[in-house]
Amino acid sequence: MTSSTLSSPPVITARTAGPGLVARFWALAEVRWAVIATGLFALGGVAQLLDTPPALWWALYLACYAAGGWEPALAGLRALRERTLDVDLLMIVAAIGAAGIGQVFDGALLIVIFATSGALEAVATARTADSVRALLDLAPERATRLAPGGGEEVVDTADLAVADVIRVRPGERIGVDALVLDGASDVDQSTITGEPLPVAKTAGDEVFAGTLNGTGSLVARVHRPVGESVVARIVALVEEASATKATRQLFIEKVEQRYSVAVVVATLALFGIPLAFGAELQPTLLRAMTFMIVASPCAVVLATMPPLLSAISLAGRNGVLVKSAVVMERLADTSLVAFDKTGTLTTGSPRLAGVHAGAGLDARDLLRLAAGAENPSEHPLAVAVVNAARERGLSIPPASHFDSTPGRGVSALVEGRRVAVGRPGLLDERPEHDGAEIRRAVADVQAAGRTAVVVTIDGKPQGVLALADHIRPQSAATVESLSALTGATPVLLTGDNPGAARHLAAEAGITDTYAGLLPADKVDRVRDLQAQGRRVLLVGDGVNDAPALAAADLGVAMGRQGSDLALQTADAVLVRDDLSTLPAVIALSRRARRVVKANLLIAATFIVVLVTWDLVGHLPLPLGVAGHEGSTVVVGLNGLRLLRRSAWRKTT
Repeated sequence: MTSSTLSSPPVITARTAGPGLVARFWALAEVRWAVIATGLFALGGVAQLLDTPPALWWALYLACYAAGGWEPALAGLRALRERTLDVDLLMIVAAIGAAGIGQVFDGALLIVIFATSGALEAVATARTADSVRALLDLAPERATRLAPGGGEEVVDTADLAVADVIRVRPGERIGVDALVLDGASDVDQSTITGEPLPVAKTAGDEVFAGTLNGTGSLVARVHRPVGESVVARIVALVEEASATKATRQLFIEKVEQRYSVAVVVATLALFGIPLAFGAELQPTLLRAMTFMIVASPCAVVLATMPPLLSAISLAGRNGVLVKSAVVMERLADTSLVAFDKTGTLTTGSPRLAGVHAGAGLDARDLLRLAAGAENPSEHPLAVAVVNAARERGLSIPPASHFDSTPGRGVSALVEGRRVAVGRPGLLDERPEHDGAEIRRAVADVQAAGRTAVVVTIDGKPQGVLALADHIRPQSAATVESLSALTGATPVLLTGDNPGAARHLAAEAGITDTYAGLLPADKVDRVRDLQAQGRRVLLVGDGVNDAPALAAADLGVAMGRQGSDLALQTADAVLVRDDLSTLPAVIALSRRARRVVKANLLIAATFIVVLVTWDLVGHLPLPLGVAGHEGSTVVVGLNGLRLLRRSAWRKTT
């Protein structure tokens, strides 16, 4: 394990082919050099056992030195140039010293174990990178670009430039941020804005990378470089997050600097003082080199990061992107969870919550006719209406002369009548006195925080359908698990009206509800909870949640419906919007902390025992190398236990 490895995590790139597990690991330089060094060490050992000429096995061992030691040696020299003493340099000096007194086998063994420790961490970090690949698939790899002469060509999204004109066909995902020039469609932009329903887009409107086009066709001009789109910002966020270190790790590195200096001073004293009193050179140098090896804090340094990196990787494979080891460590301190409502505790997909029929028309007939008109449409509101009719056992009549206008609604001939279903804007086309009852119903539905859909028959307003979000299936169980885990029932912070908030909270099992909050009010409420001594974790998805996500001790965003701003501000992301993973990742963080403490105890015990043995007795160099570097491997492997699937199952 090397400190230089910690400070230089691998860069995560957006589009990478999916090779096998072995191929991905072999692509890591640390793994390749560790394998080569191990192979050369094994060949040298075989040559030595077969009693070949010493020059042969010495050459193999020295080649092992070069393969496994050049990178830590370079890192150590760089640190020395910055006037800091690195553990890497201590290990290389110890290995060279061993070779200098004829113990080339022991020095090569030190190099191999040291290189293997670095490779183990590189593998853990690479697994973390693999776990977030799904986030990088928000935008398509290819796009249709329109040539000035009117032709079309399919190009890589990365090749698009500002002012290029693209065509987005129905059902396609948009690859760049652009302004609509022509066409009309409803675009699902929940990945960017968190809005649960598709948004009508016409000429002059902006569309975002990673959003899904509806049934219309759009022609749009690229107005923002590909590298500044939402997907590019998510990639940058992941890369930046991978470089962050845990607080305890930073503390250990500070101690490491002073400790390394102390080891060097003690080694020089252990070598120089006996020589001054007439001791023999070789045994004195051997004892000093053994001391330097066993006293070096490699295992202590390795005790912290592998458990946290492994926990991050395991969480990523199970749908939780934890942005840094700092966050993984701090998740264990959560004492209260606060939830946003829409898109967080609810799915963001509508369902029918009520039917308001006008005079002289039965509610079931109104729903049946509306479902007939909506049946050919794929709009989420249409799907909700049709599903509601089927759930009530209604027969959906066939429709003809179907017409859909993005941003307004649909109309069709159903049982010989022209039925239109759309937004309340349909009423704007009618005189103020016409449909007064329906207008009041629309106002009541909207006052309750629900979406109003107006139904007209033969041009006359006849009813209102009320649609609302429904609670996520995991919400109630998640609230119960978090209450048991943290010792406090989660709270609800929402901008919705108090009635809708209380109804949803009751379904989820939440008793403390704060409704009608503006973004600044959410921040104030979070700070009030923190002033009570709570470590607050906030879960949200929208732009309006971003200030509170930043103010909370930890912020968690919903990955599929979370807005770009929420994704950037949050410390962790529930990639699949699965709330049940939230208590699991908190429990995983607590387990990782226990592993870190166990590792520190193991490392300290090994160092104390080996140093005492070397000072008061005679510790053979091979045994010192095996003991110290063995402890490094032990704590590394102990941390990597959290990569196993069973570790996640235990948290759930």
